[in-house]
Amino acid sequence: MQHIKNKDTKIELALRKALWKRGLRYRKNYVALPGKPDIVFTKYKVVVFCDSEFFHGKDWEVLKPRLEKSKNSDYWVKKISRNREHDEEVDKQLLFLGWTVIRFWGKDILKNTDECVRVIEETLFEISLNDNDWLGEPLDFEIKQ
Repeated sequence: MQHIKNKDTKIELALRKALWKRGLRYRKNYVALPGKPDIVFTKYKVVVFCDSEFFHGKDWEVLKPRLEKSKNSDYWVKKISRNREHDEEVDKQLLFLGWTVIRFWGKDILKNTDECVRVIEETLFEISLNDNDWLGEPLDFEIKQ
């Protein structure tokens, strides 16, 4: 377990590279927020998590029975269950603090990077519209082509 990376993973790098290419600037592994989000847009209060399918328990109803049949099953079921609980706790904390939380699965990032970037861009755009509607100020959100 000590060799498992917790930052700068392949999926994070792929998404960050695509965001940077689109002109979107962000903070990475922002320790000032619960859960230390992978990507943070502080101006818009948006956080993005890049979750691996195994460690965050994608399709848990299918994965859990398979793990229960494997070696060291108690460890893995307990670990992944706790990871899922922690993810929910972090989401609740961030939502309470007024942040928008976006979570992507690793394979979705690698196979559909452009779609993930589009979701982030749309979220940032909607927030910038909502924030500036009542202020009557011009939008300062710009997507570079």
